[in-house]
Amino acid sequence: MSEGEGPSDSSSRWILHGGMLLSASLVASSFIVGKAITPFLDPEILTLIRFLLATVLFAPYVSFRYGLARPDRFGLVRYALISGALCGFFWLMFLSLRSTEALNTGAIFTTVPGLAGIYSWFLLRERLGRYRLIALLLAMGGALWIIFEGDWQRALQLDLNRGDLLFFGGCLLMALYMPLVKLLHRGEPMAVMTLWILITGCGWLLLFAAPKLPTMSWPTVPAMVWGGIGYLAVFTTIVTFFITQWATLHLGPTRVMAYSYLYPPLIVLLEWGLHGKLPALTTMAGVLIILPAMIVVQKK
Repeated sequence: MSEGEGPSDSSSRWILHGGMLLSASLVASSFIVGKAITPFLDPEILTLIRFLLATVLFAPYVSFRYGLARPDRFGLVRYALISGALCGFFWLMFLSLRSTEALNTGAIFTTVPGLAGIYSWFLLRERLGRYRLIALLLAMGGALWIIFEGDWQRALQLDLNRGDLLFFGGCLLMALYMPLVKLLHRGEPMAVMTLWILITGCGWLLLFAAPKLPTMSWPTVPAMVWGGIGYLAVFTTIVTFFITQWATLHLGPTRVMAYSYLYPPLIVLLEWGLHGKLPALTTMAGVLIILPAMIVVQKK
């Protein structure tokens, strides 16, 4: 089925979009959960535990469905290159949330689809396309509006906090993830590829986190942190993987990726529901600037 075609039954199409809305809500919640737990654990250790837990939970499904044959040396190199980008993103995400807000990270993340298009143009010779370029400009404009809170003086002075800069660096890595998957995929089932990306990701993270592990005071880690890591591993890693793979088969990758433009308004709604607070009206204007990007891509 080509991209843009939905299932013939309109009710099935609504179920697909409903599934993607659920997936987008789960991913949006990960910024809020990450903000809550990141002060209690080193970002490298936090990311390592998340990857380890996701690997342990995902491996039985892959083993049952496809087996757990060890890839050859070139396969491991392919997976390690992809997981390097993914690990870098999550590490920078948790690090940045120590000094910026969840809404800022959600807004900056909306630049990922457009940045991925630019990478794809260099690596895969895919056309960026007018619609993706328009969506990127809208996302950039809205993200900058949210970050600078509508203050043009701060924008002209590039008054960015450290967390926003760190997370944008992470988004540059995350945008590289999908083009690398396309470039290095060799026909294996996506679930198998995902598992080995998680496994090699654990290797990267263990390499950098190993010196810090003996110095950790594990009994003092709050139960809330372990619950948060479990939530991130199960719901925002494994559940979203299955929803995204299912929806991509019918809606196409571009429409599925367009749901990332909903992260800022979903973060606003979640924080309002959890804490009863809303951002300033100037910040909300930035959220409204980003939303048309979703419509542009969906109507392409």
